[in-house]
Amino acid sequence: MLGSMKTRLTLDADVAARFRRGLRRMSNPDDRPIHYRTPPVDLGRCRMGRLDDVAEALVVVEGERFR
Repeated sequence: MLGSMKTRLTLDADVAARFRRGLRRMSNPDDRPIHYRTPPVDLGRCRMGRLDDVAEALVVVEGERFR
């Protein structure tokens, strides 16, 4: 038999209140879920040629001293 592990989680009062409301909503199937959509943000053009080239990304961030 494996030993049990316990984890203590401390929540701020406002977070605990939202958590409790969420648990109540989950237990009541008549409540409709609240959907949240993340608003889109334009980050501008890509400043790197290839995003899969880690060495190029480091040169952009660190400068030529990386090489």
